[in-house]
Amino acid sequence: MHADDFGFGTQIRKSPYFDATVRWGAQGFSVYNHMYIPRDFGDPEQNFWNLVNDAILCDVAVERQVEITGPDAAKFVQMLTPRDLSKMAVGQCKYVLITNAQGGILNDPILLRLAENHFWISLADSDILLWAQGVAVHSGLDVQIGEPDVSPLQLQGPKSGEIMQALFGDEIMDLKYYWLREVDLDGIPLIVSRTGWSSELGYELYLRDGTQGDALWERIMATGMAFGLKPGHTSSIRRIEGGMLSYHADADINTNPYELGLDRLVNLDMEADFIGKAALKRIQAEGVRRTQVGLIIDAEPLKGPNTTFWAINKNGSEIGKVTSAIYSPRLERNIALAMVSADHAHIGTEIEVLLPSGPTCGTVVERPFYDPKKKLAAA
Repeated sequence: MHADDFGFGTQIRKSPYFDATVRWGAQGFSVYNHMYIPRDFGDPEQNFWNLVNDAILCDVAVERQVEITGPDAAKFVQMLTPRDLSKMAVGQCKYVLITNAQGGILNDPILLRLAENHFWISLADSDILLWAQGVAVHSGLDVQIGEPDVSPLQLQGPKSGEIMQALFGDEIMDLKYYWLREVDLDGIPLIVSRTGWSSELGYELYLRDGTQGDALWERIMATGMAFGLKPGHTSSIRRIEGGMLSYHADADINTNPYELGLDRLVNLDMEADFIGKAALKRIQAEGVRRTQVGLIIDAEPLKGPNTTFWAINKNGSEIGKVTSAIYSPRLERNIALAMVSADHAHIGTEIEVLLPSGPTCGTVVERPFYDPKKKLAAA
């Protein structure tokens, strides 16, 4: 496939790494934040083993940044999220939820604080640039909001630290989990953070000049070769093992933080007012009617992730849906994230899942399915 042969027209953007990923074997793409993202470098199971044993480099330029600057930037960013940001230091990253007035989740991004009044919101798949600009209009706050020329790569896996050391020297090794640093790689301007969407040791490299995408990709791959680095894509197997959310699948505008067990990302006691505060107080007081659970599904190994929501039944009645399912070759079982009525969310509950091939049995289990304390990523 030649890079120019691919596409639906100019309304779906190509990342600065697009040509490089095609050269390195990308065979299929998905669309995320109105951009192409590589989703196929051959066998997804091999991609998983490459990630958990060595390292993979993923084009995640689709994680668009919403840049917020100006004298009221910190106050404005706090309005967008129920997570308390009052102690967030310059150079720190935080996983946050962005909620609407009903307490529904609009996005679950990583927030980066580059300076006192300079933030990036590193997005999952929804149009938060438009939301933030809309919120700002009548806010009375002095902020500028736009999308900068910034395109992240993810370098993930147990060898990622050694590759970073080879690229940037020993000083990069003291970069702590969920912190960032401004660096330069032979004239290529970057922000580097100890974050990622893999639940493994990993880094994100935010390129601040899209014209150098090809050069950056080739430089990292050349350095990483000696450590077994492979081109890859974000691993559905690993992220479901790690219980990590995929927006539009496991959460959407009608999902609230309490249904996902993400109470730690909501601080109702802080003085700051944020969008959805009243609704989330009410939801917390009333309790939730449904909740996210992990499932083991008894069936032949699934051939890939689910492409529809599978109904879940108990005693002949529908009680929820499977939101993300995959076969884990490491755990040797089908694992899934699901949303079920709170009455049936207890560990050990046996349920029926309506697979496309027919009904089968399943069991509610603890999630995450692997490394629940996140020791690998935070090491």
